[in-house]
Amino acid sequence: MQPKKIAGMAAAALLGTGILAVLHNAGRAEPPTVSSNQTTNMSDFKKPSAAELKKKLTAEQFAVTQQSATEPAFRNEFWDNHQAGIYVDIVSGKPLFSSLDKFDSGCGWPSFTKPLAATDVVEHTDNSYGMNRTEVRSKDADSHLGHVFDDGPSDKGGLRYCINSASLKFIPVAEMEKAGYGGYLGPFVKAGLVKVPAVSTNAPVKN
Repeated sequence: MQPKKIAGMAAAALLGTGILAVLHNAGRAEPPTVSSNQTTNMSDFKKPSAAELKKKLTAEQFAVTQQSATEPAFRNEFWDNHQAGIYVDIVSGKPLFSSLDKFDSGCGWPSFTKPLAATDVVEHTDNSYGMNRTEVRSKDADSHLGHVFDDGPSDKGGLRYCINSASLKFIPVAEMEKAGYGGYLGPFVKAGLVKVPAVSTNAPVKN
């Protein structure tokens, strides 16, 4: 058998475990189905102590995620990132947002129309600084992420998740399988950003 055909079959098998469907209701996404090769298992996650987090995170990452600080607009890592991939919680590694839902809001921070799963972000009323806002935090690590507003694209639910780059780690689509996020590749395959080999003897893996 030719090496190229063998490689194509192997790639198809890997991607087969990663196909998922992301559903949403009223602008809020439902939890995705994660494949058996997903290594980022949040059921075993235990949030590190503040002392441990200070060693793991940069000063800005700690201030944002643990003290609800806000990074400068237009002077943060991902506000103008246009690469395909997912954004995970910098503390826990839990996938939170996708580049497929990212849009240019002009506010100077990464903006998304929805999270990957509504159950992975928690909303709180925030009356700080004399404003009435809705704060969003990650469910598993309780990281401060940013805020959600009702001025997003109307054709995509009307929400704008305005998120601090310092609360996120970006995983490019080409590295997702290797990093253990193969279960989130499905929408990128559907969008044509990941090519599935045409020939494969492997049946799709049912999750």
